[in-house]
Amino acid sequence: MTSRQRQIIYLVFFVLSLLSIFFIFQIRFTFDFEQFFPEGDPDLEYFKEFSEQFEADDNFLLIAFKREQGIFDQEFLNKVHQITLKAKRLESISLAMSLTTSQKPIKLPFGGYSFIDVIHKDDPSKYRRDSIRLMEDERFTGNLVSEDAKTAVVFLKTVDNIQQGAAEQLMAELETSISALEFEEYHILGRANFQKEIVAMQKREIIVSAIVSSFLVCLIMYFLFRRFWGITIALISIGLGMLLFMGLLGAWGRDLNAMAALYPVLMIIVGTSDVIHIMSKYLDELNKGKDKNSAIRIAIKEIGLATLLTSVTTAIGFGTLMTSRVGPIRDFGLNAAIGVLVAYFTVIFLTTAILSLFEKDQLIEEGKGAMLWDKWLESFYHYSYNNVRKITIGFISFLVLCFIGISMISTNYRLVKNMPRGAKITEDFQFFEKEFNGFRPFEFAVTVTSDTLDADDFLVVQQIAKLENHLKQYDAVKGVSSITMIYKSINRASGGDRLSNYKLPATEQRFNRYKKLAERMPSQGNILLSKDKKKTRIAAKVLDIGAENIKVVSQEINSWIDKEIDKDIISIRQTGTGLIIDKNAKYVRDNLIKGLGGAVLVISLLMALLFKNIRLVVISLVPNLIPLLFAGALLGYLGIELDAGIAIVFAIIFGIAVDDTIHFLSKFKLSLNKGLTIEESIQITFSETGKAIIITTIILFFGFLVMLFSIHPPSVTIGLLISATLISAVLGDLLIIPILIRWLLKDEK
Repeated sequence: MTSRQRQIIYLVFFVLSLLSIFFIFQIRFTFDFEQFFPEGDPDLEYFKEFSEQFEADDNFLLIAFKREQGIFDQEFLNKVHQITLKAKRLESISLAMSLTTSQKPIKLPFGGYSFIDVIHKDDPSKYRRDSIRLMEDERFTGNLVSEDAKTAVVFLKTVDNIQQGAAEQLMAELETSISALEFEEYHILGRANFQKEIVAMQKREIIVSAIVSSFLVCLIMYFLFRRFWGITIALISIGLGMLLFMGLLGAWGRDLNAMAALYPVLMIIVGTSDVIHIMSKYLDELNKGKDKNSAIRIAIKEIGLATLLTSVTTAIGFGTLMTSRVGPIRDFGLNAAIGVLVAYFTVIFLTTAILSLFEKDQLIEEGKGAMLWDKWLESFYHYSYNNVRKITIGFISFLVLCFIGISMISTNYRLVKNMPRGAKITEDFQFFEKEFNGFRPFEFAVTVTSDTLDADDFLVVQQIAKLENHLKQYDAVKGVSSITMIYKSINRASGGDRLSNYKLPATEQRFNRYKKLAERMPSQGNILLSKDKKKTRIAAKVLDIGAENIKVVSQEINSWIDKEIDKDIISIRQTGTGLIIDKNAKYVRDNLIKGLGGAVLVISLLMALLFKNIRLVVISLVPNLIPLLFAGALLGYLGIELDAGIAIVFAIIFGIAVDDTIHFLSKFKLSLNKGLTIEESIQITFSETGKAIIITTIILFFGFLVMLFSIHPPSVTIGLLISATLISAVLGDLLIIPILIRWLLKDEK
């Protein structure tokens, strides 16, 4: 490499670095539940139509204020009232209500109806009577007040599909107001709070993973090279690759979502792997007496091609995620694939340009360590040669155990398992799950099938009431509400506000008399009737009991609907964000199989072009199925639910695991082409490539273990799974590949 060529490379990377620094500040962080909807799903299309007629089912924000001595205290209720009134004035709030603003109908002594407050907040002498009536009223208990009467809730309806900036501003304004009133304890649940907290977690995760990964790489490079320039060159290459990648994302306008915390780890460990392979080859050639320019040319020619192929195959592994119907997974697959190529581009140009300036003793300090490595690798080679039967039996037993574990995989994931550990948002979520109705919407769309009826007619409302009563039999289904609530409330008011009269009127004639008043009744913030009066809704919540368990409940309810609901009057269809997100499990499995199948096919073609030998293609693929099977088995044995986030593990494993196989077989084929025998080629591959393979695996192992520092449970799981399975990948390369070579290539000498 000439001095002029080096100068051009340095200038190009200097300019790219400045541009990257600028564009990094353009990166945006987002979190949106709609991102995780499976695109193209018929239930999603139906839900979009439903939302246009009614509203989104997650446009709410609940603030629970707890007072251990009970909520019936004038000072406490006045504080709750102040928060309710302040919230009403906020830009992103379309409705604010609490016990202090809620009213119920009451029949006047001389006819007609009026509305009275459910709590006389300014008259403590009436608190006892208010509490008795309130705690027996299902309209409020479990919704605006807890069953133990120690917590009051302010219900806020936010604008539909509130955006990130508006959500953060809203939460800041609310928390300022809450702090000023010094409540004993409060909890928040809702979309806007999730958006604010999850984005804050994303930023933290990226910073922490980048810092910890960088420290790890520094430590490993010190033990490997023990020379200032060897360590510095490696760190510059890895750090610059990370900088260019993040700058590219900013320039491209890519939003970072919940999976963004993986990017620093991926870029650092992929870049480290490339750097070690290229530097190891350069040092090997210097050891053989080559001059610097010759050594760098050979390193680029032999390792550069293999590293290009490994980068492409890793990118293809990530590319399998592009088949997903879930937006954030597709984004992660595309971004990660581009990041791998950026790392390769940086190493093959910048690293080699810098390396060619230095002699061996400036880059690495050799001692007894090199001799130990040679001894260990020689022992590994002899073990694989002398224990073929043991290795084969062990491999078959391993496969059997893997298939048993895979059969145990569950998709019964729960929302709480995806929430940050030890964070207030998780504590708040669990509080509402325990004390109130939880978060997951459980919606039913009701369509009138009779041409002569409207959704607020007696026969229709009777059918809806039947389903409501059935839903209340399920312990996990909470907070059921519909248009029936309005008529039950009026009927109760007509019967002297007695609890026993909270039911539908017995006759159609009486029902019709209530219709005019029903138009004036509040509906707890829900739009219950479409404009054409041909559709209505049943809104409820379901506890976070797991996607599969919820599916069972839904199937039982749908079966009951088919048998018990009169289809000549109404049709009922389950809908809502909960249903749509839960369907991801099915699509994750389907797309995972299709995506990996496509990746195996494409990588097989690349292997065929590289090796020009179908047997070597087979040899290259077999060991790379091992970590995939092992990862699936771990999911089953450890009881880890397969969801959209965990599914990316398989793409990462396949993309990275195949790298070492390519390096191993590339060196083997080069040795074979030089006229060496199969056994001699295997032995020299162990001695020259084995060290780099083991070192990169160690780096990858500890690199992904960095994710143990995450507060995001899926990230911790991903780190553990990948670290564990990469060990199985390197054992497959060093134990299974030699056996396959001797078996399939024994006649080619």
